[in-house]
Amino acid sequence: MQYFLDVVLPIPLERLFTYKITSAEAAFLKPGMRVAVPFGKSKIYTALAYNVHQSVPQVYDAKEIYQILDESPIVNAYQLKHWVWIANYYMCTLGEVLRSALPSAFLLESETLILPNKEVEVDEMGLKDDEFLVFEALQHQSALKIAEVSGIVDKKNVLPLVNRLVQKGVVLQKEELYEQYKPKLVRYVKLGEEYQAEAKLEQLLQELTRAPKQCQGVLSLFQLQAVNKKPIKVTDLEQESGASKAVIKALIDKSILEEFHIRTDRVQQQTESASIDQIILNPYQSKALEVVKSGFSEGKPVLLHGVTSAGKTEVYFKLIQATLNQGKQALYLLPEIALTSQLIQRLRHYFGSKVSVYHSKYSIHERVEVWNNVLENAGKAQIVIGARSSLFLPYSNLGLVVVDEEHESSFKQFDPAPRYHARDAALVLASYHGAHCILGSATPSIESMANA
Repeated sequence: MQYFLDVVLPIPLERLFTYKITSAEAAFLKPGMRVAVPFGKSKIYTALAYNVHQSVPQVYDAKEIYQILDESPIVNAYQLKHWVWIANYYMCTLGEVLRSALPSAFLLESETLILPNKEVEVDEMGLKDDEFLVFEALQHQSALKIAEVSGIVDKKNVLPLVNRLVQKGVVLQKEELYEQYKPKLVRYVKLGEEYQAEAKLEQLLQELTRAPKQCQGVLSLFQLQAVNKKPIKVTDLEQESGASKAVIKALIDKSILEEFHIRTDRVQQQTESASIDQIILNPYQSKALEVVKSGFSEGKPVLLHGVTSAGKTEVYFKLIQATLNQGKQALYLLPEIALTSQLIQRLRHYFGSKVSVYHSKYSIHERVEVWNNVLENAGKAQIVIGARSSLFLPYSNLGLVVVDEEHESSFKQFDPAPRYHARDAALVLASYHGAHCILGSATPSIESMANA
């Protein structure tokens, strides 16, 4: 029995593409997993698995997939449903939504490698100067990247040169996927297993009397462990003992210290410092909160119209706390992240490490980490504050969407596709999750006033 997989490619083509898979792959694959697939003559793309079926494509012979990149889906059913709506409503392709939504580190691209052709006798006299330089470099290296070829011949565009070498049979081309995201690993040390016993430790300190800096390093480790029960970072040990990297390395080489790594988020969160109960609402805010809640009880989005500095933010904070109390996630959308550092500080003051920030100023590594935290419904991503791109995160348990300054034109994306409006897309996202949605503004847009 044959199995096939429909995939979404991150390119502006209207349709899904079908690939052949084995029965084992069919049993393992789920919608939302990434797969590497060949497309065109030699290019390899990262595609998103959409559905597994047994219908043979009529127009073309299905190619086999290259490899499965995930062990579990990185995109959930809510997202796929929302992205299909965005593609239909804003008249673009699902591939364009995919490219815009996923952090670029998830979209692995293939890199062309140039390999020597060992089955051919090369006539060195028939090679041009730049061709000979590449041929000579390949005698010393097993493969070259396009960028390395460019450096060897000191030219920017080397594709014509590579094509000539391929046609002459001097080199072969190979496509290889490379991963852009690398987790941040922090180095830690602990005392070696052999020296855990007191007698062995005493003997060690006596032996180290001739190496005072190494002895100081071991003693500093004990001091740090006495004060702090957590694992000891290499940098902290260097600072505490005044020892150089070479001294610490010598202790590790002798197996006196054991080195290990712990994966750490690039964006460090602060711990909670205040209680939301400290926010006391005035009578107008209290009334607004009651009216908002009654609107929510009818299952409708609510428009909160209040002049600047009237205290809408405090009302949002109370609604966010009520959402967290139900064990659900909250999304706080802002038009521009540049204006919001003060608001982020206020959110973190009350909600501490539950707040994650997501916007285009973050590096690709930081965005992947926030994505993974939201996907896992981690404690550090219960509240997400961000610009319009934070709509695309993999929420699985969304309870509240706050769209602040809903009238702002920055919520509309103009180029490239999808040319979506984050406020309207947020209302649809909230409806898919059965979440409450509140729009706030001192000067509401005409369409929001008309809808209200």
